[in-house]
Amino acid sequence: VVSDAKPQTCDPEGMEIQGIYSSKLAPSSSPSVSPPLPAIPEVVAELIKGSIYLRCTFGIPFANSSVGFIVTWSRLSPEGIKEELKHETAVHTFSLLELDGINVRLGDRVYCSSSAFFMEKPDIQSSPVESKEFLAGIKIQPETYDISEDGKEYRLAIESRIPIPCPEFNQLESDCKISLTLSTVDEGKEQLGLNLALSSCHVDLLQKPCNNGICSQAIIYFTAVTDFMQDGDRITRIAVEPISSENFLWNGYVPESTQITVRDLPTAYCYSFTDPHIITFDGRLYDNFKTGTFVLSKSTSRDFEVHVRQWDCGSLHYPASCNCGFVAK
Repeated sequence: VVSDAKPQTCDPEGMEIQGIYSSKLAPSSSPSVSPPLPAIPEVVAELIKGSIYLRCTFGIPFANSSVGFIVTWSRLSPEGIKEELKHETAVHTFSLLELDGINVRLGDRVYCSSSAFFMEKPDIQSSPVESKEFLAGIKIQPETYDISEDGKEYRLAIESRIPIPCPEFNQLESDCKISLTLSTVDEGKEQLGLNLALSSCHVDLLQKPCNNGICSQAIIYFTAVTDFMQDGDRITRIAVEPISSENFLWNGYVPESTQITVRDLPTAYCYSFTDPHIITFDGRLYDNFKTGTFVLSKSTSRDFEVHVRQWDCGSLHYPASCNCGFVAK
């Protein structure tokens, strides 16, 4: 038997009018809409009326004038803990932090995070989005951190993320610079001699417009010293001496050093002895019983060669000669 009755779908509080059910219950509230995530913040430095400011720019994927932002500036402490520097609410898509040399100093590693909220519901906020670390200062950027004693040169970039100042009472372009003195420091306990050489120990960072976060750059080169010693792999630190400047912000600032590992390579020898027998760099043996002046070794890359002179040793039974002198050019 099939019943014509229709199943009741109304709740107990509902009532039917001409087959249509209605309810006395209040309609459920619609779920809250979360504010959009801000774009990943970007931090750059800029010069504003003679002072250095860090600008954090974030924004949102679409234009919306009813959105505000909560911005937090922080820096990394020497212990690796983030310390809050500034916390503010903003209606624009950027925030400024002054690099005053007291609260925020050169060498600080700075972060900026932002979260969005709707103006009509400020208590509902998006998750915070944080910028990449920004080094407020000078960075030493080697082409590689691992080299060998093979005579090759490698590029060393010294880059400033901060605009270079001009002297307060002198606006000559040639005076708008920061001078750096570099040195190499062997990290080993034993003093085994020079391990790394720089093409220059003095560089000037000149004032230039900031481009892609770099406000000034100088390039030098470094190479491992071929010391003819089996002294193992060694670590050398490229350091910068404290900066001397009339500018309060820059005076006394010490940029962070960088470490280079120098891999030791077996040293090849070329030598001549007794009759004389000659051993080449690749270990082959030759005999030369003639007398005269000969080229023992000649560089293919430098103006350097070694000559040897051989004379008759006076043997009555077989030809023989001996080394009697040498000269290096």
